[in-house]
Amino acid sequence: MIAPNPRVSALIPARGGSKGLPRKNLVPFLGEPLVVHSVRAALEARSVTDVVVSTDDDEIAEVARGHGASVLRRPGELASDTATTESAIDHFLRSGEGPAPDLIVLLQPTSPLRPAGAIDEAVAKLVEGGFDTLLSLAPTHRFYWTVEGERAEPRYDFMIRPRRQDLGLDEIAYVETGSIYVFTREHFERSGNRLGGRIGHVIHSEPYALEIDTPADLAALEALARSLDRP
Repeated sequence: MIAPNPRVSALIPARGGSKGLPRKNLVPFLGEPLVVHSVRAALEARSVTDVVVSTDDDEIAEVARGHGASVLRRPGELASDTATTESAIDHFLRSGEGPAPDLIVLLQPTSPLRPAGAIDEAVAKLVEGGFDTLLSLAPTHRFYWTVEGERAEPRYDFMIRPRRQDLGLDEIAYVETGSIYVFTREHFERSGNRLGGRIGHVIHSEPYALEIDTPADLAALEALARSLDRP
């Protein structure tokens, strides 16, 4: 049972290393370091009690503090190329810094676009719906294939190629946007995963599912953000 006014910690994992786009979490995006956009979104959310950036990097820590977030220094072994986000969540919950949260909102800096009010909407839906976990999804109308060696197999019936406007609700596929996850501390301590149990969702439009991993992604998403008028 979730308390009516839960303590909500926004956790932003932002390590210093990155192969596809060096120093990715600090690259300028719409005139500010990429990580700042997630920090600001968390600070603007009325439901969020505290905002924590988990990092192994001095410069990211300085930027995060300068924009109003608390910083949790992450050990190097939990910030390597093979380290999981779940290990950063576990480190945060075991750190013992500050009161233990009832809910965690996980914001990935590489998915910086979020509709206005999206975090508060997600938290409210999890609480009101009694969900264990919740994530943001976006509809996709792409036709997916599986490739095995030299063979390609469709994951849809290409003899009946529906137009986008003809798809029924049960025929639309959804992808994780990567921008918002919400879960109870109790669930994570039990399962070790941000998802599972009774899973809720919020739906955002397809452009919000784009993330930044390469210089090309950065340029494309910045252009899209300007067209969406999202600061």
